This record gives sequence, C-alpha cells and structure tokens, in this order.
Amino acid sequence: MGHGLLHMTFTNGCFQYLCVNQRMEVFQKAINVFDQIHKMKIIPFLDLKQPYLELKAELDSAFQRVMDSGWYIHGAELKAFEAEFADYCNVKYCIGVGNGLDALHLILRAMDIGAGDEVIVPSNTFIATWLAVSYAGATPVPVEPDEATYNIDPSKIEAAITQKTKAIMPVHLYGQPADMDPILEIASRYHLKVIEDAAQAHGARYKGKRTGGLGDAAGFSFYPGKNLGAFGDGGAVTTNDAALAARVRQLSNYGSQVKYTHDVKGFNSRLDELQAALLRVKLRHLDAWNARRLALVEEYRRLLNNLDVTLPCTSSGFESVYHLFVIRAKKRDDLQARLKAAAIETLIHYPVPPHRQVAYREMQECPLPIAEGISREILSLPMGPHLTMEMVKEISLQIKRILESSNA
Repeated sequence: MGHGLLHMTFTNGCFQYLCVNQRMEVFQKAINVFDQIHKMKIIPFLDLKQPYLELKAELDSAFQRVMDSGWYIHGAELKAFEAEFADYCNVKYCIGVGNGLDALHLILRAMDIGAGDEVIVPSNTFIATWLAVSYAGATPVPVEPDEATYNIDPSKIEAAITQKTKAIMPVHLYGQPADMDPILEIASRYHLKVIEDAAQAHGARYKGKRTGGLGDAAGFSFYPGKNLGAFGDGGAVTTNDAALAARVRQLSNYGSQVKYTHDVKGFNSRLDELQAALLRVKLRHLDAWNARRLALVEEYRRLLNNLDVTLPCTSSGFESVYHLFVIRAKKRDDLQARLKAAAIETLIHYPVPPHRQVAYREMQECPLPIAEGISREILSLPMGPHLTMEMVKEISLQIKRILESSNA
C-alpha cells in the first residue's frame, strides 16, 4: 500500500500542489517504506552456507587431511567414500564420477546403448535426464507423468516401447521414488534395462529398499543443493552388476584400467579426493538431515492443508526425502511474485519441460499436455535441513494471506 501511495503521488503530478506538511508526510511514509524493506529478513530458498557452519570442525579436518596427504585424484578418500555410499545404498558397487549427468551417460555407454537405440524417459524432469541419452547417441522417448506424483506413469510406458527401445530411465523426482514394481515388470517382459535417475533421492526408499539399488544401475548427483551435496560438482554410479561397474570405472578414466593403457575411447569424469572426503563427512549426517526435512514437511502440511493449493502426494511404501517441497497453484506466477515481495524466495522445478527447450526443437510438437500443465502451476517452497519451523510458519502465513486476498 505504501509503494502504491508513493507511486500515485509522484506520477500523477500532484506532489507540487501539496503543502509543506503534506510533503513532509509523504517523505516520511517513503522513508518508513524503504526502512521496512531494508530491515526485511529474506527467507532463502536454500542456505548452502549453514551445512558447512554446522559441520565446520569435521569438514575442516577432512579438508586438511586431504591437503596433508598430497594425493588429490583416485586415492584413499574416494575408495572409502565409494565403499560407504555403496553400503548406504545397499549395493555392491559405487563409482565416483564428475557429476550426475556423467553418471547417467556412463551407465548408458557401459550398457552399449547408443545410435539407433531408444530410451524411455519422463516428460517431466530436468533436462539432464534427456541429455544423458542424447550424449550416448540414443533417442529419448518421453512418457507423461502421473499427475499426483509428478513421476513417470508406469501405465503409459508400454505404449512407448518399440523394437528400438533398450532401457527405461525413471526419475525419483523431488526425492519421491518412482513406482518401480510395474516399471521393473515391464522391463523384464521386454528385456529392457532399468536405470534410476536418483539425482534428487539420496536416502529415499521404495517399499523399504533404498533408491540406487532398485534397477540395473543408478546415477546420483552431488550438486551442492542436493540432500547429499558436495562443495562443487560430483556424482556416482551405483549397481550390483560387477561387469557394469568395471566398465563404468574404465570409461570414466579415459577408457583405462592400467595407467597409460587405453582399451576403449573413454572420458574424464572423476570424483576428486577433496569432494570425496567432504562427502564422507556429510554422508554420516544424511539420515538426520533428511529427518529434519520430514519434520518441516509435516509442518507445511499442517499449515497449508485447507488452502487452495495442491500439496505433494504421499502413498504407503513411498518414502520421499523431499529434496524439494513442491506445491501446485492455479495462479502460480502471482503467488510467486507476492511471496518475493514478502522476502520469501521460491523456485520453479521446472518452468519449461525438456521437449519445449530450444535444445530439443525437433520434439517441440510432441503432444505432452500433462508435463506442460504441471510446469505452469508448480512452485517449490523453501526446503532444507537448516530451514526453521519459524520460517515455515511465516511462509505458510504469507501464502494464506495471499490466497485469501486473491479470493476476496
């Protein structure tokens, strides 16, 4: 209201006709408005500094340990992290790589999936899922999501299978596991590989079993904002297949198993010693931090339950780790703008589906109305283990006020 009054007073050319006292009153109101804006404390979407501050002593010690070792690539820290993360995911093998996209790409290459092949992917996902398929030389074939979960709809997969189909790549979007049983059943009938895109699902469980060990292989990202985030880029492949693990490891290291001997044309995609050491520290706290996320989610649900927004779906047997807390609102853009004005940061995951990106212009005519409809209405609220209950209450209160004023 203060902004609007100030705007009208000046832009209507009326200021020059005000008496001195009225002018002073206008100036004072302006000062008060700007003072309020200056004092307004922003609620960040995600505070990446807080994890470091909480674990400063442990992380600093790990950093110093690597510096003192003088060994920075393919050393003891990486070997230890791979063993620990494999154990965490209840799989036999883990291979640290450069990032999550590389993880998926290397899995496809190790499976000899390439030119002339097709891989079924969700229409509703981050573009990296599709890019991994394209990098391997294969063609991504999109399948629409279940509107309740936003994950790939297993009932729509079979219709997309052709003689060229070699794999299905379900994404555990926002930390919510995809419905794997029907996906695995379809894959078994058609002799297809199943590759989990688990970039957002560190620690999530499907019917009691952790993501990362549900299919033939899984790709993880350790991008800083992830539930298990590095202090830079990083990724990993997990699998129970010894031959696949060996092939991924070889491909990730210039196609080499013995130094300076290269049997295949490989890539340079390695998780370095420093990131491995820091991830080892954070891995020990992952379950506790995921539990904090769940507590925040329960508070969001309690406060937003009766409002005109769609909350994330929950189902028995699906244990999400809420990498993101995504709501759906008809007037999403207005809600986001007004939350921003209230100093609350939000994001959209994702505003443009892959098939509508210029990078995939050849697929822009694909009829994928569900993914497009979701992209117009979803909004990611602040979420993370260092968000406070007080912040959740303030965010929810602001959403309530905005929606009530919009419906008035």
